[in-house]
Amino acid sequence: MNPGPSQPPPASPHEPPASPAPVRTSRVLWAVLAGLYVLAFPYHPGLRSPNELCRLWQTRALVEYGTLDINQALRDYGYVGDLSVKDGKYYPSKAPLMSFAAVPLYAVLRAAGGGFRYAVPEVPLVFFSRLLLTILPTLAMLWGVRRFLNAYVSPPVADGVTVTYGLGSLAYSYSLLFMSHQATAVLLFGGFYALWRCARGEWRERGYAVAGAFAGATVAAEYTGALGVLGLVLYAALSLLWRPEPLRVRLALLGRAAGLATLGALPFVATLMLYHQAAFGHPLASGYKYLNDAAYQPWHLGGFLGIRYPDPRAFLLSFFSPLRGLFTLSPFLLLALPGLLLMRREGRASREWRTLCWLSAALLAGYTYFTSSFSYDSWGWTTGPRHLTGLVPFLLLPVALVLERLRAGRHPWLLGGAAAVCAVSILITGVLTLINYIPDLVSSALLSLALPLLKAGYLTPTVLSFWGIPQPLAGAPLLLALLALAGWTFVRLGSPEHAWPPRAVLAGGALMAVLLLGAQVPGAAHHAGDQESLRLLKAVWLTPPGKAVSFWPAPPR
Repeated sequence: MNPGPSQPPPASPHEPPASPAPVRTSRVLWAVLAGLYVLAFPYHPGLRSPNELCRLWQTRALVEYGTLDINQALRDYGYVGDLSVKDGKYYPSKAPLMSFAAVPLYAVLRAAGGGFRYAVPEVPLVFFSRLLLTILPTLAMLWGVRRFLNAYVSPPVADGVTVTYGLGSLAYSYSLLFMSHQATAVLLFGGFYALWRCARGEWRERGYAVAGAFAGATVAAEYTGALGVLGLVLYAALSLLWRPEPLRVRLALLGRAAGLATLGALPFVATLMLYHQAAFGHPLASGYKYLNDAAYQPWHLGGFLGIRYPDPRAFLLSFFSPLRGLFTLSPFLLLALPGLLLMRREGRASREWRTLCWLSAALLAGYTYFTSSFSYDSWGWTTGPRHLTGLVPFLLLPVALVLERLRAGRHPWLLGGAAAVCAVSILITGVLTLINYIPDLVSSALLSLALPLLKAGYLTPTVLSFWGIPQPLAGAPLLLALLALAGWTFVRLGSPEHAWPPRAVLAGGALMAVLLLGAQVPGAAHHAGDQESLRLLKAVWLTPPGKAVSFWPAPPR
């Protein structure tokens, strides 16, 4: 395989122009993908989503009262969780970037709603905050992911892996929540993309300042994002130190790159430290030191910020639990393991592949250690292990490399199985994302929660619901689109250009799909916790069957 960017051969002036059909197909594909992001709105006010609302309550406080603390917001808009308390003042326990980023949006919504304190209801505030600050950035990131992958693998593989990442991984789950996890993944990938373009000589040195800005914003959005930033530092250092120039030149380049990156990160890091000083009395003291809920405090005690020695239980459940294991919900990521071996082999002859291999391997090792040494129970009520969201983009190239090799090889059964792994990932994670609130009491997220809710007509709330279309009609198009894109991904990855997959590919794919979906069955206990969780979600469901819902209800008197 050519380790450099794949460039199409120059077209002959006598050749006919290419057919516009692939362009039209691509546009339809990305329109359907964007619709699955923009139209879905899995939110239920009755759950009082603490991770989202504590940030938005600080946004309200900044605009309405000009304060960092949210004491008055709690009195005016209701109590929320995930708080820290210092000297009687309450703050979100999270890093502050998302709260501050929503301020201009809230100000515009407030003006549009009449300009008074209760002008912005909760539902439109959550919807537009997700749309502008987590959904649209992820859609932009998918363009960058596709362009990055297309430099190393064929367009069908780049397309298929990008769609699988967009719908079959934690990227989809946390784009549809106003949390920092997918925002952190977007920022980390943005920083990597800048470093990658600089390493290839496609950007000038000022690109390191861009990478530094992304890195600084990452830490300001999520403290654990510092782990991903360390991986980017390693990648930048290796890509410069392994250049063929003399050592003196390489060290000079490294020094300039470090200086530019520091300048880019400085505004975000300095602002974060000023926030810590104002809220918690010290520039290095975060809200996790002053958690309001005593039950959460043990998770962050001992070791370094709660990170201790690895625990086999935390490792196994984080990756293989039927409730929220990373590989259980997104089995296509298992392809990254043999993919790293292929990258290592490519790295023997290519400095570029070697640095990319080190980046992916280092981040996989670092995030694995983190999730194995932190309390597994702290991931609760989420789709998948949420703090691994920043890792996933850096496993895509090894996954794509495996698929590329299988497409070029002589093992159609294996190719069919690998393509099916991607399609099944879209089905499992996509369906769970349309629920997106997974109680800890559930035995199997797919079989014991998602499917029973769907059978009972409790489909995800959508924008169509706000236009008066009742359930299940409002949610059915999203499920159909999800099924269609899962099938498209299998065909795209498992067939030659503009042809149907061969029989052996279809047989291998069918067998793998049966095995993966069958593996979900043993985890489904159907015990009392499952029934209790179903009753709870049905009781708070925003758009139950036959019920109309208002997007912008009248404010309270």
